[in-house]
Order: sequence, then structure tokens, then C-alpha cells
Amino acid sequence: MGGHFSNTGALSTLTQEYRRRPDFFRGACLFACILTVLLLVFIFGEILLKAWPAIHKFGFGFITGTQWSPNREVFGVLPVLIGTIASSFLALLVALPLGLAIALFLSEDFLPDPLRQVIRFVVELLAAIPSVVYGLWGIFVVIPLVQQYGTILSAHFGFLPLLAGPAYGNSLLTASLVLALMVLPTITAISRSSLVVVPYSLREGSYALGATRWETILRVILPTAAPGIVASAILAFGRAMGETMAVAMLIGNSQRLSWSLLSPSNTLSALLANQFAEADGIQISALMYAALLLVALTLVVNLAGEMVLRQTQRATAGLR
Repeated sequence: MGGHFSNTGALSTLTQEYRRRPDFFRGACLFACILTVLLLVFIFGEILLKAWPAIHKFGFGFITGTQWSPNREVFGVLPVLIGTIASSFLALLVALPLGLAIALFLSEDFLPDPLRQVIRFVVELLAAIPSVVYGLWGIFVVIPLVQQYGTILSAHFGFLPLLAGPAYGNSLLTASLVLALMVLPTITAISRSSLVVVPYSLREGSYALGATRWETILRVILPTAAPGIVASAILAFGRAMGETMAVAMLIGNSQRLSWSLLSPSNTLSALLANQFAEADGIQISALMYAALLLVALTLVVNLAGEMVLRQTQRATAGLR
């Protein structure tokens, strides 16, 4: 008995000595966290410093202005802001239902397991395709289709502002469709991960109460996995806003404000990619102002998404 207490005391002493030693791993993790925050502050500060001449000269009129003329030193990004938000929202509107449907078929027993693995691999492979390849595919495949069927739509429904003609191949709709394909793997992968971790006991309980398979999916599984699905939508929206090369190749790069999906438009990232190489003087500062707006827009989207995600988690807490 005495030996037992002796061993316990020795173990306690060793544990206390170990805890008094410097925890290098914890210090390294803390250093990495602080370094990440400092790096973000440095990037934001550097952009703000370069953009300050344009902020001082144009002020809030830069955001509300509709003209972009470097020769006359007139800069306004309202059409570009609308194009950035509209193209990302349309891409999410197309990709979210499709990605969620694919995730459901990959997480439930609708298909044999070997076939599910093949489909999962093909969908995830889409994320590895370079952006410029998506742009080339959009030029040779999507643009002719949008121009052909867009002309038909504008002829019959041109009285609607969103479908007003003439229909251009390089348009907001073209860029949004390609963006939807690019963000599809993100939505599918994260939604599938959320669906497969839903406890099987919830399915069994739903079946025991007499629910059908689709009733169980729609009323039990999807609400339980809602936080993960919302997170996938937030990440997809953020990626769509920051996409550059494919959008610059397809959207038309027009500074004209138009509400038609069939008209050329522009985004902040495409504007930076197309004009920064040839910019000079105040135009560089104006482009950095646009970059600052893109960072701020991404931050607002992430904060809003975090609020929606927390609200969804609270609403579904009783189901998990």
C-alpha cells in the first residue's frame, strides 16, 4: 500500500516537473498565429498606404462613380462592384442546388459504392483544373451557347431588364456559368462531409416514426447538416468574388452599368488584372483603392456568413 502511494507521488512530481518545462510546440503555434495576424495587418496597411492618394482625391465618389477613364483621371467602380457581387451571386445560385444534389447522391445509398467513388473523384478533380483552362473552355463552348440562346431569350423576354438585348457572348451570364462550375467542387465536398457525419440514429428514429426516405432526407438530414452546407456556400461565394483569370476572359470587361445578364460587365479582380500592368500615376492608387474595396467586400461577406452560420447552428442545435 505504501509502495502504491510512493509511486503515485513520484508520478505526480514528474508531471509537475514536465509542466514547468517550456512548451516549445505551444510557443511555435502561438508564434504562427500572431505572425498570421500581423501578416494580414501588414497586407491591409500596405494596400491602404498605396490607395491613400486616390482615397484623398476621390473619396466616396470613387464608389458611387460610373466612369473609368484613366486619360481624364476619372475613376468610379460602381459598375464593377455590382458586377463582382452579381456574378458571384449568380454562380452560387446555380452551383449550390447542383452541388447539394451531388453531395446527397454521394452520401446516401442511391448508387453503388464504386460508382460513388468515381463520381466523387471526378467532381473533386474539377478543383485541380487551372483557371485559364476554364476560361478557354468558356470561350469555345459557353460563349457560343450563351450568344445563340441569349438572342432567343432577348427576342421573347427582352422587356425584362435582366434579359434585355442585344445578347453578347462575353457577358455576365457567361462568366457566372463558368464560375458556378469552378465553385462546384467546394460546395460538393464540404456538403458531403457534413451529410456523412449525421448520426445514423437520427435516420433510424425517423424511419421508426414512419417517415419515408425523402422525408428523412429533407426534414432530418439536411437540417442537421445545415451548418456545413452554409459554410460551403460562404466559401464558394468568397472564391467566386476573388476569381480572376477565367472571369477576365469571359465577362467582357465593360465599365458600362447594365442590369442585363446578357451584357458585358466587369469585376474588381478582373479590373486589377487587366489594367495594373499598364497603370501609372494616380491610376495605380485608384487600382489599389479598388483592391482595398475587394478586401473589404470579402471581409463583409465572411462576417455576414459567420453570423448566418452561428444562427444556423443555434437553430439546429436540438437536432444534433
